[in-house]
Amino acid sequence: MIQRISYEVGALLYSPALNKGVSNSVINEKFGKQYSLALCLEDTVADEHVEEAETVLIKTINDIQEAKENRDFYLPKIFIRVREPEQLLRVFDALGRRTSIITGFIFPKYCPQNMEQYNQYMRQINEKSDHTVYMMPTLESKDIVDYRTRQDTLLAIKDSIDSVKDYVLNVRVGGNDFSNEFSVRRHYDETIYDILPIGQLLAEILTIFSREYIVSGPVWEFFSSDNNEWKDGLMREVARDRLNGFVGKTVIHPKQIEIVNQAFKVSRKDYEDAKTILNWDETVGLQVGKSSGGERMNEVKTHGNWALKTIMLAQIYGIS
Repeated sequence: MIQRISYEVGALLYSPALNKGVSNSVINEKFGKQYSLALCLEDTVADEHVEEAETVLIKTINDIQEAKENRDFYLPKIFIRVREPEQLLRVFDALGRRTSIITGFIFPKYCPQNMEQYNQYMRQINEKSDHTVYMMPTLESKDIVDYRTRQDTLLAIKDSIDSVKDYVLNVRVGGNDFSNEFSVRRHYDETIYDILPIGQLLAEILTIFSREYIVSGPVWEFFSSDNNEWKDGLMREVARDRLNGFVGKTVIHPKQIEIVNQAFKVSRKDYEDAKTILNWDETVGLQVGKSSGGERMNEVKTHGNWALKTIMLAQIYGIS
């Protein structure tokens, strides 16, 4: 069974590690009270500024931790997106006691060329840590895009993360990296599922991973438009994310957080049906019946996994 904390990552707000104002925003709850935070050392930071970004990141974590020791505020799950396996150990060691507020690390372009090294370092980190430090591998490398190597690569990655399953919080996907490979970019009146080769690729990732792991939806780039069309576009895409099995989404602006959270609320009818299914009297011969509203069929054996997921989402994101 997928653990609750995997569902709780939800809207994951990305911020460049060079952003010196992010600690103030967290401490003063400018991003709200239901989100996770990713401090990025990879694509958002120029190569020649990596060392500076690491220094800023450590100060950011330190400022948040010191503030938390002296006042109460919402502390999000905090993740660090590294560039390469070696940086993972370097940053973890540099954080020292500050690792107590780190939930985990994000690994970009997790693939056969680097995955075993990432796994090895995660084992080492967890041997030293007094709490579980999680990992979130991101699937976005070219060998996943290439149809000749896709299946073998995805299956190899699945075997790899299975070997460290207790540390894997989410599997993430790189929507922009996939789009770049095909030289496409969606507008706010389009969803990533309208891009056929990417939609097919996402379907294959979900097929392989989503039965055992939470897979999080790809980033949505828009956060502004003349008449707020971007909101409608994000709502459409997250609705399709959820329908297809994604839970949570990478976001790049605070205005996107609430929309993602709202999308993962559970309808009252779904909640009542899920409760009915999970509380079914198994001693009764009939294991199928009408839904709470009398609109559809509830069947214990075929709707059980859906019901478990629905109750979990309701507990975390609420009922609409």
